[in-house]
Amino acid sequence: MSLLSRLMKLVFTRRMAQIDAFRRNPRQAQERQLSRLIRHGRRTAFGKDHGLDAVKDYADFQRQVPLQDYDSLKPYISRAREGEVSVLWPGRVRWFAKSSGTTNDTSKFIPVTRAGLRQGHMQGPKDVAAFVLKLFPCTRAYDGKLLTLGGSHRLDPLGDHAQSGDLSSILIENTPWWALSKRVPGAKTALIPDFEEKVRRIAEETLGQRVTAFAGVPSWNLVMLNKILEISGKENLLEVWPEMSCFIHGGMSFEPYRAQYEALIPSAQMNYLETYNASEGFFAIQDDPARRDMLLMLDYGVFYEFLPVDRLNDPTQALPLWQVEQGVNYALIISSSNGLWRYRIGDTVEFTTLAPYRIRITGRTKLYINAFGEEVIIDNAEKAIEAASRATGAAVTDYTAGPVYMSGKGKGAHQWLIEFSRPPDSLPRFVETLDATLQEVNSDYAAKRFKDTTLYAPVVDVLPSGAFYRWMESRGKTGGQNKVPRLSNGREFIEELLKINDIP
Repeated sequence: MSLLSRLMKLVFTRRMAQIDAFRRNPRQAQERQLSRLIRHGRRTAFGKDHGLDAVKDYADFQRQVPLQDYDSLKPYISRAREGEVSVLWPGRVRWFAKSSGTTNDTSKFIPVTRAGLRQGHMQGPKDVAAFVLKLFPCTRAYDGKLLTLGGSHRLDPLGDHAQSGDLSSILIENTPWWALSKRVPGAKTALIPDFEEKVRRIAEETLGQRVTAFAGVPSWNLVMLNKILEISGKENLLEVWPEMSCFIHGGMSFEPYRAQYEALIPSAQMNYLETYNASEGFFAIQDDPARRDMLLMLDYGVFYEFLPVDRLNDPTQALPLWQVEQGVNYALIISSSNGLWRYRIGDTVEFTTLAPYRIRITGRTKLYINAFGEEVIIDNAEKAIEAASRATGAAVTDYTAGPVYMSGKGKGAHQWLIEFSRPPDSLPRFVETLDATLQEVNSDYAAKRFKDTTLYAPVVDVLPSGAFYRWMESRGKTGGQNKVPRLSNGREFIEELLKINDIP
């Protein structure tokens, strides 16, 4: 361990003690967060409209404040964007993170307050650094530079009072100079809107530098790393950066990509750490590399609630952290110092342990297939893709799936569009394993597949190399936190992909 890493480890000792404290007393930690949020919320327009003055505990909070989504909070967010002070959080909101849109809007503008930035968005990366040093004491991650691949939307002014853009741009603006000096590429390159041009510039900037770690979404980083190998003419990443030792990833399941990364970086000293951060906040960090789950961070200015997915239409069933059960699929609800109140962010999670509280992301409340009562979620799909790939030696670059509707007396099916970087040794066996694993992990799907009662076997179409990139590029969604939608209950994504790749 370098001198810098040893010094960092000493600095983080107190913080690790604080994390251990909320591990031991999770309810107390969450009740403290709620109390602070309510105290600040009373001074806002939202708080006055929802009677936060009368709220003394969680039961009061649940009664006074209905569950929110972007559309219900939009009138308040619009007022804050226009410069009004103390609408959702005391004071003026300085930044708005531009995120994927809702049914009614092209983009969402998620408020990012100074308190939310300090307590969550900026504290999360510090804690990641602390965990890396604790979990991987021999790491060289901080001996060199950290390569980050963020979004491409620069900050745009909202009058003279606020700015909007990718969360990554907001973080760049607020990262201290000494931390920026450890990151590559520079801000000018990081915010290039054209993804291919950005990757080329990143290669030019970094090929001669000492890069020892990188961070970002697995799919886009894979595209970038392959491009860097192409530009450099090297066989693997260790020939480019011999000391590469850590990938901090998030935004989607890493498992479908793990084998490809291990081939790109053939080193026993390479470590991987998952995080759960979004425009709405920073929520969880993997605290055990042997596990495929993450520790829920309980002191980031966020109060968590959880609504069972099978009761989405009954908001009274939302639960605080101390009432959740292991193995149940929950929609995540947050109240935070960014001014989001009982806000459904659209993600679903499952608790893997309750002491401490660890979660894994299972999907999105709007990304699923349930055209025939099968209720297939992203977690089911990821497990099936992983099993089919392992059984056939395949490596999947990207995929999406949707329903094939019943026609006449015919039955339904699921259509999977898959792009492989390494094709399966037998496509029929890949499909068979995909189908069998889905039946194993989802009893509703198994019931519909039993003797082809409702569903025929999956239909798998192999797309050419670059198909998903071309599609995402056509939608203006390359790089950053943009992700290929894995599942859909309709055929819009399927039809668009087939059309853009000239597939009948």
